[in-house]
Amino acid sequence: MPEDQKKTYYIHIGNGEILSNSTASPWNFRIYANDDEITRLREIFDANYSVEWKNFYRAHVPYIQYHYDRENDHYDLNMKKVYEMIYALGDEEAKDHIKVMGILDEEERIE
Repeated sequence: MPEDQKKTYYIHIGNGEILSNSTASPWNFRIYANDDEITRLREIFDANYSVEWKNFYRAHVPYIQYHYDRENDHYDLNMKKVYEMIYALGDEEAKDHIKVMGILDEEERIE
C-alpha cells in the first residue's frame, strides 16, 4: 500500500484516541488520512497530554489564574490545531459539526 494512501480513522477528542476500527471505542469524528497526517495528529494529542500534567500541578497553585496561564493557552492552541486537522481531513459530517461548533474562523477551515 502506498505511503500516501489515505485510510479511514475514527477520532475520540476526549481521550485523544485515533482508532482504525469504528467499533473499538466511542468516537467523535471520521477522517481520511495518510500515515504522515496521522503521525502529526498523534503528536498534537501527545503534546496536550504533557500539558495536561503541567495543568494538574498548576491547579494546585491557587494564585495563578486560568487566563494568565501559558500552559492553558498552549493546550487551547493545540486543540485548535486538532480541530483544523479534523476539518481538513474529515468527512462531511465532521466538517459540518466543526462549522456548527464555531471554533474555527473561515480562513482556518482548510478544504
